[in-house]
Formats: sequence, structure tokens, C-alpha cells
Amino acid sequence: MIRLLAFLIVVFALGLGFAWLADRPGDMVVTFNGYQYQVSLMVAAVAVVAVVAAVMIVWWLIKSLWNSPYTISRYFRVRRRDRGYQALSTGMIAAGAGDGALARKKTKEAAKLIRSDQEPLIHLLEAQASLLEGDHEGARQKFESMLDDPEMRLLGLRGLYLEAERLGDRNAARHYAGRAAAVAPQLAWAAESTLEELTARGDWDGALKLVDAQKSTRQIERDAANRRRAVLLTAKAQSLADSDPTAARTAALEANRLQPDFAPAAVAAAAALFKQNDVRKGSKILEAAWKAEPHPEIAELYTHARPGDAVFDRLNRAKRLQEMKKNHAESSMTVARAALDAQDLSTARREAEAAIRMDRREGAYLLLADIEEAETGDQGKVRQLLSKAVRAPRDPAWVADGVVSERWAPVSPVTGRLDAFEWRAPMERLGQLIDSRDEPDAPVVAIEAPARPEKPVDVIDHAASGNEATGKDAESREDHVTPVTAAAFAAVPADAEAVEPAEELARLPDDPGVDPDDEAEKSPRRFRLF
Repeated sequence: MIRLLAFLIVVFALGLGFAWLADRPGDMVVTFNGYQYQVSLMVAAVAVVAVVAAVMIVWWLIKSLWNSPYTISRYFRVRRRDRGYQALSTGMIAAGAGDGALARKKTKEAAKLIRSDQEPLIHLLEAQASLLEGDHEGARQKFESMLDDPEMRLLGLRGLYLEAERLGDRNAARHYAGRAAAVAPQLAWAAESTLEELTARGDWDGALKLVDAQKSTRQIERDAANRRRAVLLTAKAQSLADSDPTAARTAALEANRLQPDFAPAAVAAAAALFKQNDVRKGSKILEAAWKAEPHPEIAELYTHARPGDAVFDRLNRAKRLQEMKKNHAESSMTVARAALDAQDLSTARREAEAAIRMDRREGAYLLLADIEEAETGDQGKVRQLLSKAVRAPRDPAWVADGVVSERWAPVSPVTGRLDAFEWRAPMERLGQLIDSRDEPDAPVVAIEAPARPEKPVDVIDHAASGNEATGKDAESREDHVTPVTAAAFAAVPADAEAVEPAEELARLPDDPGVDPDDEAEKSPRRFRLF
């Protein structure tokens, strides 16, 4: 565009010059070697312009002829390079599509047309072709050769990392990831693997530095970075709780500041403060975390904040937690446990039953069974509550990758992933089985799904139980076991004869049977006695 504009300016200037000369006629006389030449001024100007143009054309021709070998070689070189890049592009597409034969063919073609030192992608295509052909050793050698080139170093480390992961060599994989993370912390694969390595060996300070580098490069969002920092600081506080209480307190308080609703951080901070007799500040931290989400570890630490407190003092502290989070199952269970310790059995029963109404789960029934045993000692009701506990959903626990733990841990014991544990209910039981190992004479009851609906079971009438027969023959009685119900026990007269063998029925009169309140909870499956 600029050249075109310059050409137009020159033509316009020449036109103006010739127009100016045309308006001013005159002659030009030239004397040379005894001869006198006289021409008009316009002709002289045209001759001068023609001579200049001729000189420029001759110069261009001479220059073109002089540079023609270089021009011709450059033309063929450019054409060769274009063909090489076309082969390289086709080879990369073939490698991505999984066509190893075409990728290898285009690799050789591109290597002939382009020098590998001019285009590093040839090394990558060759390594990919080797992987598609199953030559992993050749691919690893190619990736190792990339480490000498600063431009290809990260690519080589990535290839070696993936090969180590394929072979299951976690140490080698983390080694290559650590080298890559030291050069470029913004690489997600390198940072995550290095973070797993640091947390696996308990290098919490190194992991915190890496998270800060990820945050500065904006690889992770601010909230995610704060969450990771809180997890790492909590783990650091737990590891330093006995050796360096001051450092543990500092780390736990910072973790709690980053994530006030994170229960492990609140528990670690409060425990560190309680060790230094700062009960007031520790209690406030636990109260804030309890308001966000009630947790049994918070309740346990809060009620036992002062080791010398009496059981009624712990009960009052539990009631204080309940006031902060009313109509919550965990609040009721906290009060019920404290009341059971204080032998306030009426309060314990009321709160345990309230917890069951809000959230039917295993721990609530077990707690109510303890209360029942302490208050009445009725073993029948205790067994009934224990059977309900077995059928009820499990209590929430720390779960990570299928592992259920009573205590929180910063990393998964299976995959090593950071912040893998979640507070939730584990998977439901696959089968419901009551196995009384301590009582060998007690029957074992199992639930199974029948293949087809069975005939309805006749219930013994209370009014005519002594006069009516069941109407079934002895052979059907041997092949089919009738489920035992509470109504059947109630209908048996006092003077009825014992059924042999007597040892098997020795405990049946104490069995309370099925609670009528649980009719709605019954499964459509039938029971069978073994």
C-alpha cells in the first residue's frame, strides 16, 4: 500500500513538471566536440527521463541476473519446507486419529524435508508414532532427548511423566512432575502431582508454597486456593500439636480464618487454644463452626472444653449448643449423650427420640438402646432397638474413595488426593443381617427378596385362638416356615403345651416382636427364620 502510494506521488510530480515546462516554451543548446545541438526544452526533459528509466531497468536486470542462483535456490527451499510442513501436519492428524502407519510414514517424509533442529515438532511426531506402534522404549528415548532442548524440555518431561504413570511408577512420575513444576508452576498436571508428593511425605510448607504459586499464576481460583490452604494448614497444625504447640496454634487459627465452616480446622484451632487455657476464644470458634454446620467432633470438644467440669456442667454446655442450632438431629443427640452421662435418663430419652424423629440413623437407635438398658434393663426392647439400628442408615463419617474413617485426614489413603475426605453417610448396607454371636441359641434373621409373591399368612384371632385350628396339614408345615409375629405370641394361651425342642424357644417370650409404629417402615420383602 505504501509503495503504491509512493508510485502515484512520483507520477503526479512528473505530470506537474511536464505541464509546467509545456507552459514555458524554450530551447536548450548543447555544444560538444565542435558541434552544436539545439532542442526544445520539452524534448530535453523527456530525453533525460528516458535515460534515467533506462539506467534503472538495466540495473534491475543486472541485479536479477546476479541474484538468480540464490533466488532459484530459495524458491526450491521454500517449496521443500512447505511440503515438509504439510507432511508434518498430516502426520500430527494421523497420530491424533491413531493411525500409526501413516504417522510413521509422514514422520520420515517430514524428517527428509525439514531438519529436526529447525522444527522440534518432528521429535514429538516421532515419539507419538512410536507410542502408536507400541515401541514405548523408543518413545522414552525420544522424550529424554527433548530434555536437552530448552524449548522442548517441558514436552519431554510431560511424555516421561505419562510413561511413568502408565508403568505405575509413581515415584518416577512425581520426579518428572516436580522438575516441570519447578520450571512452570502454572502446569496443572505437574502442580497436582507435585502437590500429592509433598503431602504424601508431610511437607506441608512446601505444599503451601506450591499452592501460593498456583494462586499467583491464576491456575486455580481464589476460593479453591483458600480451601487448599485451609486443608494444608489444618494438617500442619495436627502434625505439630505435640511437638510445637505455638506453631500448631498459628497454623490452625489461619486455617480457621480462611474456612470458618471447616470443622477439622475449627477443632484443631480450638484444641490448640484449650491446651493454652484460652477456653473463651476456643469456645467462640467452635460455636461459630457449629452454627454453620453441627458436627459431633465439635460437640465432643465443646462439652469437654474444661477437663474438670462435672457431668451437669457438660450437660449445660450441650444445651447451649442446642440453643444455637435448634431442630437439628445432631443437637438432640449431643444433649442426649451428655444427659446419659449425667444419669438424667428422662432428658436423654426425650432428646434421643427427638433425634430419631428428625433423622432415623444407626447412632440414634444405638444411643436409645443404651438409654433403655440404663433406665429399664429390658433386654427385649434393647434387642428391638439394636435390630432397628442395623436396618437404619449409617451415621455420617469421613469418606474418601470408598474408605470410611472415624477421623479426618488431609489426603486420601488410596489415591493420595488432597482434600478427598467428605463428611457424609457411607453407602447403605447391601444386606441386613442380625448375627447374635454372644447368644448362640438366638435365631439369626436375614432378609431376602422372594422370587414371586407368597400366600398371605393367616393371623391368629385373639377371640377364637383357643377353638380354631389352622387347617394346614403337617407336610405343608414342614416345607414352609410361618413368620413369627407379635400377634401370634399374644394369642398363645397360658396353659398351652411347650413345643419341642424347648431350647430353641427359651428366649422367644422376651422378644417384643415388631413394633406397630414401624408398620409403615416395613420392606415389601419377607422374613425367613433360619
